[in-house]
Amino acid sequence: MGSPLPTIPRPTFERELQRLSPRGLDSAGIEALWVHYEELRRWNPRLSLIGPGTAEEVLSRHYGEALAAQSLLIPDPSSSPSPPRTLVDIGTGGGFPGLVLAAAVPGLAVTLVEPRQRKGAFLRTVLRKTSLPCTWLDGRVSLPLPKELPPGIDALTLRALKLPTEVLAALSGRCSGQAQALFWLGLEEPEPPPGWRRGREVLLPGSRHRRIVEMIVNPEEPVGTYR
Repeated sequence: MGSPLPTIPRPTFERELQRLSPRGLDSAGIEALWVHYEELRRWNPRLSLIGPGTAEEVLSRHYGEALAAQSLLIPDPSSSPSPPRTLVDIGTGGGFPGLVLAAAVPGLAVTLVEPRQRKGAFLRTVLRKTSLPCTWLDGRVSLPLPKELPPGIDALTLRALKLPTEVLAALSGRCSGQAQALFWLGLEEPEPPPGWRRGREVLLPGSRHRRIVEMIVNPEEPVGTYR
């Protein structure tokens, strides 16, 4: 059994999410995330989508850590790269970070990979109520890769899951050129699979060690160079 989540007044919810969002949120994104949170409160006592250890800091620890990826997915106005159009969130659980990013990054189509049926039922309910551009993929990302994974993936996210190097390498074949892979990590440093290189990183809100590390998939530069 899971634990109850705190009741948060909507004005407080909106204010805190805007504070935690590096690129800001529009009204449609705020509305979708409010629906998501209210459904989390309803389902969490049965499914434990949010563990008891972080229930009281759900906004900063879960929404804030997902929103931190905005600064990597949405380019600076002064830079030239285009934002990704497709993202696959592997091991999404309750929708962190993939569903949150679908609400926070305009034009982003997200595939939420989650093999547990009850959590899939939660995700389907949220998607029905929000009309976010997401699909739920019922399965695990292992070899051979699921046929349902979309081709030409622009971004991958892994927040609560580690994949073997050979699986990450296989995912390269489903990615577009210069795709991003974002890893939510502590002090450990991931070893890039062949054909990947280390990119940027951002520190997660309220933490001295937790961060998001970017890997560039199928880089045009020689492997081992840094941005």
